[in-house]
Amino acid sequence: MTVTVGVLALQGAFVEHVHLLKKAVEPESPSEWEFIEVRTPEELARCDGLVLPGGESTTMSLVAARSNLLEPLRDFVKVLRKPVWGTCAGLILLAESANRTKKGGQELIGGLDVRVNRNHFGRQTESFQAPLDLSFLGEGAAPFPAVFIRAPIVECILPHQEGIQTEEVGREDTVVAPSRQTKDAVAQAATAESVEVLATLSGPAARIATQGRNISPDEEVGDVIAVRQGNVFGTSFHPELTGDARIHAWWLRQVQAAVIKRNKLNRLAQ
Repeated sequence: MTVTVGVLALQGAFVEHVHLLKKAVEPESPSEWEFIEVRTPEELARCDGLVLPGGESTTMSLVAARSNLLEPLRDFVKVLRKPVWGTCAGLILLAESANRTKKGGQELIGGLDVRVNRNHFGRQTESFQAPLDLSFLGEGAAPFPAVFIRAPIVECILPHQEGIQTEEVGREDTVVAPSRQTKDAVAQAATAESVEVLATLSGPAARIATQGRNISPDEEVGDVIAVRQGNVFGTSFHPELTGDARIHAWWLRQVQAAVIKRNKLNRLAQ
C-alpha cells in the first residue's frame, strides 16, 4: 500500500515540508510513501493526507479560491475527514474562527473548533525560537527547536458544532469558516468532539518573545500553540524550517493509522 501525502503548494514554505516529509521516512520504507505538491483539485483528490504550510494565510485562501481549490479543501477536511496538518498560516486556515482580520479579506477552511489570534507575537522582525518539550514525541525526547514567525496562537477552544459557530459570527474583526457536515460513517469515525491541547508556550516566555532571541519556557501554562481534533492537527510554529523531522515522522504515523482504519471500515461497510 502506497500512502500519498500532499503539501498545498500555492504559497509559503511548501518545499521545506516536502523535504522533511521525505527525510522522515528515509530510515524506514520510503517506497511506501508518495509526496506531491498540490495545486489543483485533481492533485488533492489523490491525497490520503495533506499539509497546509506556513506563509500568508490570506494569500493562500485567495489563490485557493481562484484555483477552484477552496471548496475541495473544505470537503477534504470537513466532509471526508482525511488527516490534515496546518503550520502557522495553515493553523489559521484550519480554525473555525480567526480574529484580527477584516471580514471579506480572509477565507477559512475550518476543521478545528478553535479561535485563533493572528500574528499574536508581532511582526516578522520579532520572530524567535523556543525549545519545546513535546510529550507526543515520546518519553525522554529532546526539546524541539520551535520557530515562531508572525505566529498565531489558539486564543479559545470553541464548543463543538455540527454547523457554523454562531456565537463567533457576531464578533468584531472576526471571520468564521462555513459549515460542512458529513453523514458518511467512515468519515465520522475520524473526527472528535473535543480539541486536545498538545503544546503550550509559557506566559513569561511569550512576554519576552518580542526580544527576538532564544527563550527557555518554564512550567507555567501559557499560550496554546499545538492542538489536535480527530484527524486535524495544527501548530503555531514552523517545524519545516528547523531541519528536525520528528514531528513530520510522528504525523506520518497518524496518517498511516488513519488510512488503515479507513480501509478497514470501508471493507466492513461493503
